[in-house]
Amino acid sequence: MSEEPPRPPRRKRYGGKNPRRFEDKYKEHDPARYAETIAKVIASGKTPAGSHIPILLEECIDALALQAGMVGVDATLGHGGHALGILQKIAPAGKLIGLDIDPMELPKTAARLAAKGFSEGCFEALRSNYAGIAKVIAARGLTGVDFVMADLGCSSMQFDNPSRGFSFKVAGPLDMRMNPERGLSASDWLAKVSVAKFENVLHDYSDEPRAGSIAVALAGNQFSSTLDFAQAIRESIRVSDEDERERTVRRVFQAVRIAVNEEFTALDAFLRELPRCLKPGGRAAILTFHSGEDRRVKQSFKAGIRDGLYSEMNDQVIIASDDERRLNPRSSSAKLRWVIRASDSD
Repeated sequence: MSEEPPRPPRRKRYGGKNPRRFEDKYKEHDPARYAETIAKVIASGKTPAGSHIPILLEECIDALALQAGMVGVDATLGHGGHALGILQKIAPAGKLIGLDIDPMELPKTAARLAAKGFSEGCFEALRSNYAGIAKVIAARGLTGVDFVMADLGCSSMQFDNPSRGFSFKVAGPLDMRMNPERGLSASDWLAKVSVAKFENVLHDYSDEPRAGSIAVALAGNQFSSTLDFAQAIRESIRVSDEDERERTVRRVFQAVRIAVNEEFTALDAFLRELPRCLKPGGRAAILTFHSGEDRRVKQSFKAGIRDGLYSEMNDQVIIASDDERRLNPRSSSAKLRWVIRASDSD
């Protein structure tokens, strides 16, 4: 009597009609197989689990003035949405170098782009902080590139994955590191930070009006989970307005994330290197998502215009349309600025 073939493992059960936990949303994690589900999620104004909808995609492409055969850098590869749009414009003779420090997401994105037909010949994925962009370009024998794209902050797949510890809406370890293999987790950082430093971080990185009292209440304490930290923030402030209380939690999480990942240190280094990374006439487009990022980019571009490094920048910041904000609420805070490298004759 022949043995029956082993049955495939049953899919994990979940309560309710639709899965709510990130790890249970198996259809959203398999867009190639469940395209209809993905379309429904996006149409509802949400981002499918494990993915990221590129923001201001067409506006970024236009700002870079892409042409076939160009060579450039996507300094923040992320999920690869902007990279895909760029590659479709510069192919077949062009080349894109994609940088990212996330060891978990980088290989996934490289595989997605390879599946679209963009691999070694026209695309190179490199694990690197964008602060080191000049070294990356020089190591490839290039004196400069035609364009640089940067989409700052975190991607949706990082925010939505509870195990990464970025979100205060779901339980997870209080980590927040874009590269989980380096540096202190948010939990360890909070346990070590002084009141004075934490107050400065809250003030400088998120314009938190209650920075002093929050720092006194929370600095030097250990919090094991995102929910524990969020609740401690709520209990540290005297605010009757629930919406303002949640905005405070959001601001504190943002400030801690920036500090843990040294985001502004990296951004300042990137902006200093940017002019010498671009060929004369080359373009850069940078997406920001809060005032601290945008202020740095705007000031750097203006200084470059004044010093003759750049010839032109957009006067009016570019924001998402009403339709894009409706379909992708995470685009609501996005601001796009572009700049053109000066030529010798300018």
